[in-house]
Amino acid sequence: MNSNSSIELMLKENAEFIVQQGKGILAADESPSSIVKRFNSIGVENTTEQRRIYRQLLFTTPDIQQYISGVIMHEETFNQTNDSSVPFPMMLSQIGILPGIKLDRGLESLTINTNETTTLGFDDLEKRCEDFFNRGARFAKWRCVLRINKLKNQPTDVAIAHNAIILARYASVCQAKGLVPIIEPEVIPDGDHDINVCQYVTEKVLAATFKALSDYDIYLEGCLLKPNMVTSGQEAKKRVKSTDIGERKFENKTNYLRNVFCLFIILALATITTLSRTCPPALAGIVFLSGGQSEEDATINLNEMNKTLYRFKRPWPLTFSYGRALQASALKAWSGKRENEFNAQQSCLKRAAANAAAAKGEYDGKQISNEAKKNLHVAEHNY
Repeated sequence: MNSNSSIELMLKENAEFIVQQGKGILAADESPSSIVKRFNSIGVENTTEQRRIYRQLLFTTPDIQQYISGVIMHEETFNQTNDSSVPFPMMLSQIGILPGIKLDRGLESLTINTNETTTLGFDDLEKRCEDFFNRGARFAKWRCVLRINKLKNQPTDVAIAHNAIILARYASVCQAKGLVPIIEPEVIPDGDHDINVCQYVTEKVLAATFKALSDYDIYLEGCLLKPNMVTSGQEAKKRVKSTDIGERKFENKTNYLRNVFCLFIILALATITTLSRTCPPALAGIVFLSGGQSEEDATINLNEMNKTLYRFKRPWPLTFSYGRALQASALKAWSGKRENEFNAQQSCLKRAAANAAAAKGEYDGKQISNEAKKNLHVAEHNY
């Protein structure tokens, strides 16, 4: 087996490990500057040590590896250790969780006259990929942001094409250095657009992204997509909710299902349709971002997409790569106090278990807390 075949085999195995049935990703990759709002909400000072303690709390949650297959970390967190001086990547590997790293370095304006953006981080990307791989990372993430603005006809074709190429370039470097790339072209939910506009734009963005991945010879079996779910804008007059029901006629030539009218969750079907139209079957898997949805909405929507009906509609595993939607209740329970860590870990474990069940279409929605129902949207959110 030549070296390229060996790398591809490793990429495929690690990608499949991440999206194994009933598991997903904990996204703990917010930067020191972007986590400040969350710490302020619980009255905790945003210091290096407090961030270390908080991430340690999450990573050492008892039995978390039953539901979490990978953890995305910011560079600061990747370099930190637990109370026993064991590096976080090593600690996670020891309990069967793959360590991951966020490689992009934030956003900057794409052009002077618009609010459209590109993503920074290419200056020393090859060197960083090698370094993180040697220290235990097995996958990476890179986020690009697209904004919907109907009045300005955004996202523009220039922004879509540019960010697609950015993601493909990043993926190419990652795979050459042995890291599974997670591709994140996020169409953010800011705005007053309806769900149909979001679906149209998301389809356009994903189609351009996979065209660029093809142009750059990305090995799809060793690659993951982290897309937004198709939702209404946060300021839309009439927002489609997680429980809104519609009806559609499904035609199937098999004996057991023929011209059946089925009830479905509108948001789930819009997302599945978008993915079916744009994502190649060879793709290893899809790990959704939560996009400011409440913990409960993010779980319900994932669950609806994984129910039996939708298994006939897509060839890839659908699971989660949630940050706020896995942590909001745990953060509130912790509130910066070491004596609250056990309760915070139980909150984290509960949400992880709920999403693991949703990744199999088996979430029952029982014992929902009020904290889990709170909207987590932050306008112009950065990581």
